[in-house]
Amino acid sequence: MEPAEPSLLNPEPIYFPEPVYVAPPLPVPQQRIWLHVLLYALTVVTTIWAAGPVFSAGLLSILTAHEFGHYFTARKYRVPVSLPYFIPFPFSLFGTLGAFIRMSPRIPHRRALFDIAAAGPLAGLVLAIPLSYLGIVHSQIVQKAAIPPHSISLGEPLLFKALSFLAHGRLGDNVDLMLHPLAFAGWAGMFVTALNLLPIGQLDGGHICHSLFRSKSRIVAQTMFIALALYCIVKRTMTWIPLLVLIFFIGIQHPPTADDGIPLGRTRLALGLLLAVIFVLCFSLVPVQL
Repeated sequence: MEPAEPSLLNPEPIYFPEPVYVAPPLPVPQQRIWLHVLLYALTVVTTIWAAGPVFSAGLLSILTAHEFGHYFTARKYRVPVSLPYFIPFPFSLFGTLGAFIRMSPRIPHRRALFDIAAAGPLAGLVLAIPLSYLGIVHSQIVQKAAIPPHSISLGEPLLFKALSFLAHGRLGDNVDLMLHPLAFAGWAGMFVTALNLLPIGQLDGGHICHSLFRSKSRIVAQTMFIALALYCIVKRTMTWIPLLVLIFFIGIQHPPTADDGIPLGRTRLALGLLLAVIFVLCFSLVPVQL
C-alpha cells in the first residue's frame, strides 16, 4: 500500500531523527585519601631504610612527578583516574616497587591515550636528569681495588654515562664511581622510566606504541616480549622474568581506544620518536649485577 498524497487534511508526515544517546562520563573512582597517604608514608619509611633520606627524597620526587603527570593529563581529558598508589617494599633494592594509578579503560581517542602515557615519563625525567647530575657531581671516584667484595654493580644507561662524563670526564680503567644517594635516586628514576617505556601491554610504552601504530602495535609488543624472554633463556638469568610473567597475565597486546582513527599530528609523532630515543638512552639490559 502506497502512502496517501499529502494535502491540507492529510499533510506530509514529519519525521524526527532518532535521539542520539550520549553516555555520561564515568564517575571518578572513590578516593580513599587516607589509603594514599598511608601508602606514601610507608614508602618514605621503606626507601629511607633502603638507602637513606636523600635517596628517598630524590626517588619519591621523581615517582611523584611521573604519576601526577599521568593524573593531571587524564583529568584534562576527563578520563576517570585515581590518585597515585605508592608500593612500599622493604625487600627490594629501592625500598619500593614504584607507584601506579587506576584509570578507566574507556579512553576517548588515541591522542588522549598518547598524551596521558607520555606525560608520566617526561615529567619524571625532568627531575631525574638534574638530580642525577647533581648526585654524580657529589659522587666519589674510588679505586676498583678498594671496592668491598660483594658490592652491587649497576648497569650504566647511555644517559647516565653521558652525565658522568660531563661531571668527571673519562674515568680510568682502574677507577669507578661510588654513587652518592642522590645519584642512585636519579639512576633509579631512569631505570623506572625505561621500564615504563617498554612497548608492551599496559605499560606507558605500550600505550604510546598503540597510539602510534594502532593494531600493528601487537607486532612490536610481541617482538619485545619474545626478545626479552630469549635473552633470559640464553643468558640463564632471571632479570626480566618477574616482569614478563606479570605482563603475560595482564596482557601483551593493547586494547583499542574509542576512536583509533583520529590522526595524531606531526607534533605527537615527533614526540613519539623522542620517547623512543629516551627509552634507548635510559635502558640497561643488565641493570643490576650482584
